[in-house]
Amino acid sequence: MTASTALLTDRYELTMLDAALRDGTASRRGVFELFGRRLSGGRRFGVVAGQGRLLSMLRDFRFDEDVLRFLRDEEVVSPAAVSYLANYEFSGSITGYREGELYFPGSPLLTVEGTFAEAVVLETIALSVLNYDSAVATAAARMSIAAGDRPLAEMGSRRAQERSAVAAARAAYIAGFSATSNLEAGREWGVPTMGTAAHAWTLLHDTEADAFRAQVDALGPDTTLLVDTYDVPQGVRTAVEVAGPRLGGVRIDSGDLPLVAAEVRAQLDGLGNRDTTITVTSDLDEYAIAALAASPVDSYGVGTSLVTGSGYPTAGLVYKLVARQDAAGGWIPVAKTAPGKGSQGGRKSAFRRIEHGRATAEVVRVSDSFDVAAGAGPDHDDRALEVPYVVEGEIDSAYEGAAGVAAAREHHRRVRDELPVRALALSRSDPAIPTLYIEP
Repeated sequence: MTASTALLTDRYELTMLDAALRDGTASRRGVFELFGRRLSGGRRFGVVAGQGRLLSMLRDFRFDEDVLRFLRDEEVVSPAAVSYLANYEFSGSITGYREGELYFPGSPLLTVEGTFAEAVVLETIALSVLNYDSAVATAAARMSIAAGDRPLAEMGSRRAQERSAVAAARAAYIAGFSATSNLEAGREWGVPTMGTAAHAWTLLHDTEADAFRAQVDALGPDTTLLVDTYDVPQGVRTAVEVAGPRLGGVRIDSGDLPLVAAEVRAQLDGLGNRDTTITVTSDLDEYAIAALAASPVDSYGVGTSLVTGSGYPTAGLVYKLVARQDAAGGWIPVAKTAPGKGSQGGRKSAFRRIEHGRATAEVVRVSDSFDVAAGAGPDHDDRALEVPYVVEGEIDSAYEGAAGVAAAREHHRRVRDELPVRALALSRSDPAIPTLYIEP
């Protein structure tokens, strides 16, 4: 039996629900919006990820008997609220940006419509998934841009919480990485896996040659040998002596990487191994990868920086009520107005303005209708950004699982080609395109 995800929730969501049941507002319909006020770290674009994971978690968002017992024993909410939660099942609708899509300040990444009671309790789970996955995906996209055509492997599992490691591998693959070292990401989400040996393998054996010979015997000569356990030049010579001209690759995990890579390339070529590739690891981020652009490196492995969002481990997204019914059943927009933390009221529809194949603006149209199906249409060649994920409680399974990940990866590849050239720079700057709000 799958574990319930219902308590991956902040307590105040349930106490608000409890109070709303008491005063009669729980059944009022409302619209919640998940968005970011700004891009973390002065980045020029963001990449949204996590929707497929969130949908799968929404399937398990049920208050089973163990969960209900905890709520009763701890007196988190009233008996009436416990009774309501015993029958909880989200019956509303969720629309949002495609997974892998680019986003900018104010982009309405998810729109959740339902009664206040059923929609308010999704705040924490939606934010915890999309904030982390989007932070990793954004960092991964920047690294992919810096790497150009050279493949990237995600290797950060040992630097993250165990389930976060799986989510990071998934998000990185969507945003341009080629593979992961994490086997659960391969099993659960269809991400290609890779990996050969660590320094412990070399240290286990009496000599480096013994270690290399055993690895080649097990994995074949086209394996990648780790050559920096002791002395790099000697490691390269030993690798070639053991595997011969068919040696697939060598990995370097320490030292001044541009200098060491150049020396290793020259040494391999001099030994006749011109087809042997060079992979570098060692605490890489997008800036280190960019600095290696002119070096004879064939691929990269990235760990710590990737799974921590390259310095920004959250995307800074928020979940706010933007429209609700009043006591008479009429629809009204609502918005927070606190300085620096304001929001734009009303249901939104979002489009990407494309001119000559390049994005020039994020167009957010504010509707004067409460009906989820009545969003404003695009102008000219504007590309619609939202898709229906949940319709009256029915989840679209096309966005889940390995197939959903593959589709998100392909979508990201396509939409990244729309970025203007200025968006590809790694330096801090304003968003690459402006967000234009169009009122009804």
